[in-house]
Amino acid sequence: MATYSFRLAMAVTCALVLATGCQGLQVGYYSKTCPRVEYIVRDEVKKFVYKNAGIGAGLIRMIFHDCFVQGCDGSVLLDPTPANPQPEKLSPPNNPSLRGFEVIDAAKDAVEKACPGVVSCADIVAFAARDAAYFLSRFRVKIDMPAGRLDGRVSNASEALDFLPPPVFNITELVGSFAAKGLGVEDMVVLSGAHTVGRSHCSSFVPNRLAATAASDINAGFANFLRRQCPANPNPANDPTVNQDFVTPNAFDNQYYRNVLAHKVLFTSDAALLTTQATAKMVKDNANVPGLWEGKFKKAFVKMSQIEVKTGNQGEIRKNCRVVN
Repeated sequence: MATYSFRLAMAVTCALVLATGCQGLQVGYYSKTCPRVEYIVRDEVKKFVYKNAGIGAGLIRMIFHDCFVQGCDGSVLLDPTPANPQPEKLSPPNNPSLRGFEVIDAAKDAVEKACPGVVSCADIVAFAARDAAYFLSRFRVKIDMPAGRLDGRVSNASEALDFLPPPVFNITELVGSFAAKGLGVEDMVVLSGAHTVGRSHCSSFVPNRLAATAASDINAGFANFLRRQCPANPNPANDPTVNQDFVTPNAFDNQYYRNVLAHKVLFTSDAALLTTQATAKMVKDNANVPGLWEGKFKKAFVKMSQIEVKTGNQGEIRKNCRVVN
């Protein structure tokens, strides 16, 4: 009877994420093979995040950038090699802005000492992002993260450009980009809330939001504030960063949605959430109903973490997260 109940629960869970595929992932996947893995990863994440909240924001961003390209398979972790000189991590959406790789390395090293050859880098990325959200939300966002992903062997910089939605996307393009990965409109709005932490390079928004010719609805006072932080023409030699959420920059909270309503957000893709009646209502609800966004984020985050996962002979468990076996 207990086995039947477990299978029924798994069937219900899989039905909820049918568009992305359940692929046999389950909460507590390592309970027998590496029972302390989630505690080990959490300890490593805690060390880094408590020293620098920005690393936590980087880990949350990392899983988005991993899952949207080749699925949630740790492909974003792979370093360049002579055989593959242009992996995902060198693509413009990831380089030089993506951060937190040293946390994954530290967690992998600690996990390998406890149970060698058992835990995938892809699962460590998922656990680390989950834990970063937990610490930055002051323990309000507590996610049960299923595991069982395998590590991919393919990583291509051009695919990051193909699949990661850039900050200049309008609402139609955003919806299409998320739909291609099995995620709905509400998932897109909810996951956009991760912009409540982290920093952005000026080059990601200045041309589209602050230039004199830009058709932008940005708050005038906020625009002037940003102009004091950013050069008029950012370039690789002069491209500083600014907080994405200037009110509570290191708190994983719903302030982002208040910023959207106030027209005090950096990206065209952020402002785009107000351009349809349906998404604007979601923004208002997430801004005004206490606890609503946090609850929705947990579900959308788990759904995203199951995009196109590798199982069986599709992947491997890397010994080193930066190179294929």
